[in-house]
Amino acid sequence: MQADFLETLDEDIANADPGGQIDFPHMPEGQAVDMGLAADGTPLFDPRILNSSEFSRNPYPYYRILRDHYPVYHDKLHNTYYVTRYDDITACYFDDEGFNTIPKGSSSGVLGNTQLELSGVEHRRRRNLYGQHLVGQSLQHRVPSIQRLAQAMVDDWEQQLDQPHFEQRGGKRLVELGKAFANEFPIRVVCEVLGFPKEAQSDFYYWYNSMMSGLGGSATHKAGLEARQHLEDYVEDIVQQRRQSPTYLYDEQGNPIAKDIITKLCETQIDGDVLSTEEITSNISLLVAAGGETTRGAIINMWYLLLQHPDQFAQLQADDSLWDQAFHETLRHSSPIGGQPRHNTYDIEMHGVAVPAGSLMQMVDFSANHDDRVFADPDSFNMFREDLYAGKLLRSGYNKGGKCSHMAFGAGPHLCPGAWISHQEAVEGSKILLQRLGDPVLCLEKMPTEQDGQTLKPNGIAPVRELWVEYTHS
Repeated sequence: MQADFLETLDEDIANADPGGQIDFPHMPEGQAVDMGLAADGTPLFDPRILNSSEFSRNPYPYYRILRDHYPVYHDKLHNTYYVTRYDDITACYFDDEGFNTIPKGSSSGVLGNTQLELSGVEHRRRRNLYGQHLVGQSLQHRVPSIQRLAQAMVDDWEQQLDQPHFEQRGGKRLVELGKAFANEFPIRVVCEVLGFPKEAQSDFYYWYNSMMSGLGGSATHKAGLEARQHLEDYVEDIVQQRRQSPTYLYDEQGNPIAKDIITKLCETQIDGDVLSTEEITSNISLLVAAGGETTRGAIINMWYLLLQHPDQFAQLQADDSLWDQAFHETLRHSSPIGGQPRHNTYDIEMHGVAVPAGSLMQMVDFSANHDDRVFADPDSFNMFREDLYAGKLLRSGYNKGGKCSHMAFGAGPHLCPGAWISHQEAVEGSKILLQRLGDPVLCLEKMPTEQDGQTLKPNGIAPVRELWVEYTHS
């Protein structure tokens, strides 16, 4: 039956529907479209669902079908193998020989010669160039800068009340947190901790937005390449200056506490040689990409989920140490990062599926984070869940005593390099936001709803784009 279904699907795609597009009805959240059953009762899976708006808004019941019945699924429509179970994805991430790199050319065109597409010794050496500046004491040195930038953004709201992302309603004020804070805050932080002059901030927005857009397809690739070249030209002058005169991050009293990342990269040596300007620019490009959209999505998704769960939010208001738990549960429940592609080095067989060497394999972190083999009631948001590890992010992951780490940043050698700073920005920025907002509630009338006009749209596979909040202004 499954073979007959796939033959019919192949014929449909080749003849009637060459684009692989089909309209699927929008289902209630958590419920999948009926795509038929095999003779043995196994649910069939139509890969065209992956192109649909239904899947974008309601992906998790479809990932459940894949996990339960097709844990390694060969999608002929996209010529991709999807790996969807938590344990399988973890094993692949830690197999640095069998699944060692993301596909060649998927990032290097815009970001430059980063370590994303490298493996083994060369990958470790490249990553260690800047990895030491993103953890431990180096990370703590950035807290004053992050807090100051967050406070400055919130203080600046009083000068923006005529902008469309604010409304005044008597003693209440409405604010759209994306435009007012989350979209720009991570970019400001990364700009400062890297060590760019303040006057470069407008250029930094241009570099970030253009390079991120350039990763998305050919239509924007040229603009991304131009932005990347402009960044390298700018960095060249800075590098020459920093090699002679290092610059610093400062505490709240204005005392220097640590050198900024560009200065540290200028001082880094490999085999007795300093890094070239191109190598430094590539590392900067990677941090720009890793520290921007991920953090924006984490902040806005976290607030959206918390405000839909007022009991949990009330406990967080009473104890701001709970922000770490809220952050980790947000990234488990509604990660802004869907997964990581890999090429397998040699022929493999997983769950009875033969995967030829060099195939495109998608490690679906979205699905791993909702695997009920690991997380109980995975589609529910619960920052107090007992099966989620909410401690310090570890490249080795965590799986002890019934607690597991989420997969939002991956795991193993290629754990997202911006993971630690994203965590830090989201938590410290949210603490400052809460001080100003005090008693926030969702402004339901301004949020997207389902067809009934009342039910909020599910988070789906993309971060919330707008988040309207009402609070008492004093």
